[in-house]
Amino acid sequence: MKTTIDYRYNEFALISELEDYVNSTYQEHYSKNKFQATEFIIDGGHGEGFALGNILKYTQRYGNKEGKNRKDLLKVLHYALIALHVHDLEQEDA
Repeated sequence: MKTTIDYRYNEFALISELEDYVNSTYQEHYSKNKFQATEFIIDGGHGEGFALGNILKYTQRYGNKEGKNRKDLLKVLHYALIALHVHDLEQEDA
């Protein structure tokens, strides 16, 4: 029996929006080649710093560049997912 969760903060819809945003990044010009730059950065051992640095960048940018831009918050969440991915890769190797 599946439990229905009463999300208080609209998480279900927001997670869906995040998924749509992440999917859209794979259609952008810099990802049309076989590999994304992020893959090279992670492979070079700099993934954690890159992801966390971008989280800081977009967090500080929110409200300053283009006002309170919702896309900046989506980028923070996307880079947090990348940081989790890097974390998991590094823990596999540990």
